[in-house]
Amino acid sequence: MVSLSVLDLSPVSPNGTQAQAVRDTLEVARAAERLGYERFWVAEHHNIQGLGSPNPEILIAALTQATSRIRLGSGGVMLVNYSPLKVAETFMELEALAPGRIDLGLGRALGADMRTGGALRSVGSEAFPQYLSLLSTWLLDAAGKAPIGDAHPLHDIHANPSGPSHPDLFMLCSSAESAAFAGQAGLGMVFAEFIARADADAAIESYRKAFEPSEFRQTPWAGAALIAFAAETADEAWRLDAPRRAGSVAMMEGRRQRFPDLAEAEAYLAERKGTPLLQMVEARTIAADAATVRARLEAKARSTGADELFVMATGPTLADRIRSLELIKPS
Repeated sequence: MVSLSVLDLSPVSPNGTQAQAVRDTLEVARAAERLGYERFWVAEHHNIQGLGSPNPEILIAALTQATSRIRLGSGGVMLVNYSPLKVAETFMELEALAPGRIDLGLGRALGADMRTGGALRSVGSEAFPQYLSLLSTWLLDAAGKAPIGDAHPLHDIHANPSGPSHPDLFMLCSSAESAAFAGQAGLGMVFAEFIARADADAAIESYRKAFEPSEFRQTPWAGAALIAFAAETADEAWRLDAPRRAGSVAMMEGRRQRFPDLAEAEAYLAERKGTPLLQMVEARTIAADAATVRARLEAKARSTGADELFVMATGPTLADRIRSLELIKPS
């Protein structure tokens, strides 16, 4: 079976709190390590009531102490919200806590609406190439792979703590254009299929064609992140996935709405039965028994050419999420 990893957004459980959602993520990570998943990544989202983590670096620090083997990373840090030097220092410190286990996944977007981006003092996505160049320079310097020379404008500014290693660098993409940029930069690439609502095939092909070796990576590496949920039976999985499908349809209709009650979610979906939006969401839904989910993941890996798949188990409760990971765990 294709290599599997986990992307966790710290979703708030029904009648739960955002604070509990952060603690739940630690439990999901422990389960993912026990079950043999390759990586465990956490996300950055701001001003979204249904998600609990705006600070992946804080969670990763906690996860370095809660796990011992699994790779830990950000999916991703929204680079334009921050100083590249601060991001380099933060992730070099994480690398010091868990050498050889840290992934730095970067996003070009804000991880928020425009007003919230303004409150974060984001400089906007157009600054991403410059910020990436600065970040890369400081990481490679800190790890001793490409020391900043005396003639460089940054020659007297260094990211601490220094190496001897640096985090692996990835770019999160939602289009063929951004995937090609990741390839040209010589980074790993993960296509966020759950956001793009498009298959990863074209983006991964674009990435591989554009790839140029770099200090970070000599050969291309492409992943795809998608929602996959398994339960004991296909009917049960489909039922438990109803709040996630209802929330997706609501978002496509232009509003954020949580559905903590299964009956409310099913009623909402029933009212929209046969509509193009619901049909679109259902066509992209992987929610079934374990064998069916595993078969669909294998088919997805073959069709996209992905080296690894990141799964988001979005069951309504912590127990549902962990049980899903148990059912589709790597063989």
